[in-house]
Amino acid sequence: MTPQQPTAAPPDAPTNPVQAMLEAPLSLRERKKLKTRQTIRREAYRMFTEQGYDSTTVEQIAAAAEVSPSTFFRYFATKEDLVLSDEYDPAMIAALLARPADEPFLESCRAAMADLIHQLLRHDREELFTRMRLITEVPALRAALYRSSSSPQELFLTVLTRRAGVEEPTYEMRVTAAAIAAATAEALLQWAADGGREDIAGLVDRTFALLGSGFAGV
Repeated sequence: MTPQQPTAAPPDAPTNPVQAMLEAPLSLRERKKLKTRQTIRREAYRMFTEQGYDSTTVEQIAAAAEVSPSTFFRYFATKEDLVLSDEYDPAMIAALLARPADEPFLESCRAAMADLIHQLLRHDREELFTRMRLITEVPALRAALYRSSSSPQELFLTVLTRRAGVEEPTYEMRVTAAAIAAATAEALLQWAADGGREDIAGLVDRTFALLGSGFAGV
């Protein structure tokens, strides 16, 4: 009997584990849209670094990404949305829902966040740092962070309601989601403000420890 040969990966299979994680649940059409979205964001971040956020127009970003301005707006409602949104929410939601149902939600978030940050630091560190640096340095982005429809608070609320099997979040769920979202965002912003020198994984873990202690000692 001829030994079975290992199946070769498709020629266009992503070698970046983070990209593979993002593409896994998507159809071919959705993967193409994801790549267009990422191309637009990558060109935008390059131009923001070279000439500044305020000096970069949507038209310039679209030209650099080789799409029309109308295509830009099909993917991002505004220039702010390009920075404030990301592709990680579905992966984070899946990771949280995969945690034990009886595990305290704070512990589920701590474990899922630690794993995602580990992956991002290994494979997408520069993009993560650029994004958080922009939010730190651009007042309009900082002000819009918690107004965004894709804010972390909405992500945590989505998981809390699914875990509880209810359609509408309770007041307690909203407070929990708001506290975790604000705390983790602050950790990432602190990391960016420090020039990325601090251990972000340790900073996030410290943040969850503070939340878990009920702010004891503050």
